[in-house]
Amino acid sequence: NMPQDLELVTKQYLPHVARLCLISTFLEDGIRMWFQWNEQRDYIEATWSCGYFLAACFVLLNLLGQLGGCVLILSRNFVQYACFALFGILSLQTIAYSILWDLKFLMRNLALGGGLLLLLAESRGEGKSMFAGVPSMGEHSPKQYMQLGGRVLLVLMFMTLLHFDPSFISILQNLVGTALIVLVAIGFKTKLAALTLVLWLFAVNVYFNAFWMVPAYKPMHDFLKYDFFQTMSVIGGLLLIVALGPGGVSMDEKKKLW
Repeated sequence: NMPQDLELVTKQYLPHVARLCLISTFLEDGIRMWFQWNEQRDYIEATWSCGYFLAACFVLLNLLGQLGGCVLILSRNFVQYACFALFGILSLQTIAYSILWDLKFLMRNLALGGGLLLLLAESRGEGKSMFAGVPSMGEHSPKQYMQLGGRVLLVLMFMTLLHFDPSFISILQNLVGTALIVLVAIGFKTKLAALTLVLWLFAVNVYFNAFWMVPAYKPMHDFLKYDFFQTMSVIGGLLLIVALGPGGVSMDEKKKLW
């Protein structure tokens, strides 16, 4: 039976693919810290004049925190702690690299945070959670609010992809994109909207962020690579929505009650 087979694949394999995509940016960044150890340390030391030792500690923390978090998430161990560690590193980077003042990067980091929230919500459904003592708020558990928060934050990624020029293609992309964004945020026809966004984002990503076409010694290579993996992470978050649905605080759930 085709629909049932599809459902099985979605439930069985999609979450793994989603998790791998979701953490890809942390994985790439952790590996970058290893290969660009000196450049990263010098940059932090120069920007914050914090001295050699603290700058090295910062890079080491980024390296171990991100790679360690990724390994835990992929092996499904201590996922909640791993998510919190990656949240911490995301916040640290937002401050350390002065991302707070750059709206585009800030929105992307918030979108990554949204993906981590969805991971956290997914791991809460799997076993005894760290919040076991928290009383559930009527029918809406903290998990469902996490899923809502994750959906809304993921949407911020698309705000950075809207191009404001008057060409027809651009306007069409903006209209379709915005419609899909709104559907995912309010949780209406969520799986279909999220899947369409995945396909659209993937096409945009491969077309615009083809870092493999640029020689490695050019700065553009690193920029595109960073953008590529950040986008892959948001695709991972959307795939989690496709796999697990929008959660309780959504129009799709409300429809079932009507």
